Amino acid sequence: MSLASWFRWNEPPNRISQRTPTEMVVETLMMELSWQIKHAEKQHRERENEYRKMKTGVDYGWLVSYPKQSYDISPGERLQLEDMCTKIHPSYCGPVILRFRQVVAEYEPEAQEVSQLFRSVLQEAAEKIKEEEEAKKLARQWNTKNRTSLSLTTFKSRSRISPFISDIKTISEDVERGTQPNRRVWSMPEFRNTK
Repeated sequence: MSLASWFRWNEPPNRISQRTPTEMVVETLMMELSWQIKHAEKQHRERENEYRKMKTGVDYGWLVSYPKQSYDISPGERLQLEDMCTKIHPSYCGPVILRFRQVVAEYEPEAQEVSQLFRSVLQEAAEKIKEEEEAKKLARQWNTKNRTSLSLTTFKSRSRISPFISDIKTISEDVERGTQPNRRVWSMPEFRNTK
């Protein structure tokens, strides 16, 4: 019995399989945000140390102790960002992270500015997703319109055009006989339904 309990640590946790893809996307994106905030703080400290070294000529970095508490976004802003993350499809999670990292690398923001960059990347991704959904909707509508035109084509194919049937009257026959032509337009071929 003790041997069975010992092997339980090897089993995968059940909670991973119980999460929805949307929850996993939100968790992944928010973890990336917190990592980027910590990275921005670390870069800020390194820049301060370099500035002090250049100013004093001596490295006192080993003496400096930094506060354990780091910058954190407000709960309201966190909820807004999590809500924006729910609109990101799982297939876009990777590209959103890559775009976010690219933007952070370009701007080298302070820790307080990282969440604003994250928000802008999420908005950009949501707009792109919306555009693609509209394009898919238009493509579906186009396919539906093509299907209706195909049904008209099949309807037209049921009727046959018979231009060489002997009982077709022509205008030249009426002119030769000196009679008035009927109201029917003679330049049109005659259509007959085949069953």
